[in-house]
Amino acid sequence: MYLEHYLSELDYPHIPNFLIKYLKTPSLLRLKKVSYFCGMDYASKDIYNFSECISRFDHSITVALLTYKLTKDKIQTLSGLFHDIATPCFSHVIDYMNEDYENQESTEEYTSYILKNDKYLKECLKEDNINIDDIINFKKYPIVDNDRPKLCADRLDGVILTGICWTKNITKDDITKIVKDITIVKNEENTDEIGFKSLAIAKKVLDVSKTIDIYCHSKEDNYMMLLLAKITKLSINKQYISYEDLYKYNEEELFTILESKNNQELTNYLNEFKHIKKEAIPDMDFPKIKIRNLYPLVDGRRIKE
Repeated sequence: MYLEHYLSELDYPHIPNFLIKYLKTPSLLRLKKVSYFCGMDYASKDIYNFSECISRFDHSITVALLTYKLTKDKIQTLSGLFHDIATPCFSHVIDYMNEDYENQESTEEYTSYILKNDKYLKECLKEDNINIDDIINFKKYPIVDNDRPKLCADRLDGVILTGICWTKNITKDDITKIVKDITIVKNEENTDEIGFKSLAIAKKVLDVSKTIDIYCHSKEDNYMMLLLAKITKLSINKQYISYEDLYKYNEEELFTILESKNNQELTNYLNEFKHIKKEAIPDMDFPKIKIRNLYPLVDGRRIKE
């Protein structure tokens, strides 16, 4: 499995001792049943044929381990571990439902609420004498999160995981080379940023990122994201589920709940979501969505092409 190989390159499960107890945080464990690919693991296999099942929990661990590999900083590592804690079931589909197509950050406002209400987490932080506010705002750590087109652990990990599972143009050898090649450099603003030592590795990551952007702007992906957003919104409006249930249940449980409802419109949407063929996806006007541009640093210089 490519994910297992990737984790082994990041020395998992031989992770730093301080981090082990945090992997048992209840609000983090919820992410084990939240798909990294926005619930599309349950969609038509004619549209999506993922090679592996990857969760937001997997992504959280790999972001944390990438951050620790580069910084050896506990607070930044924990901030990376919990950066997706506010991700609901269906992930960015909920941003579509909230009409946040370009930024896809509409659910991040719940980060502080979720972390501050996790008693286990607060006990762990108290033991380590870490202020919870220091890990909540992950955007203040550019190694964890950075504005596009800059690179960060979250963005690099997204390229690797999506290349492994969806676009399938990253190999085990690529993973090894990427993990060994990354480093921290000072950018044009004299702030820390993840960069590469070699141009060849940077170009590989850039090529994969461009392919991902094409996939995410395809009519198939746009249609399916909007369809699941429609299903979710209809279910909330009919009070079959609540918005809060997106954080209470996992995705498999939600689909079971929705499939049990005696509503023909909802049943039709669910059948379409699970069985539609690629040739049946209509041509239509889609909203303007996030552009996944990436201009990485190589030996301190910005590579735009």
